[in-house]
Amino acid sequence: MNSVQGLLAASVISIQNSCFIYPACQNCFSRLILDSRRFNCLKCGCTGEAKDAGYRYRLSLKIADTNDLFDITVFGSCLDPFFGVTAENLQRYIQDFNQLSGETNTESSTRALVQAVETCFIGKRFIFGV
Repeated sequence: MNSVQGLLAASVISIQNSCFIYPACQNCFSRLILDSRRFNCLKCGCTGEAKDAGYRYRLSLKIADTNDLFDITVFGSCLDPFFGVTAENLQRYIQDFNQLSGETNTESSTRALVQAVETCFIGKRFIFGV
């Protein structure tokens, strides 16, 4: 959905999930099913090697304007400036960090990323295209 129907000035109240990056089909942007070697898109049937899977941002937020609360999800490259890198590069950095640190449990890197995203977004006012 690329057409903006209207603009909404609102403040971020909370982050709704801790998964900000997802493996995405390059044809239809649906979430890919990954195994150790291959990926598969259940929506359009696209397949390929897991190492070639692309990633996109998906940030689910609870926001409030002066009158109402809203649950919204922000997708894609419009989030690149906030994260400082593309979703693919951030995913690569996280994987490299986990490998270099010997982390088998990725909970600590996920927790650090969630804290950084909360600091960046919660309490801040943005204009959302809806």
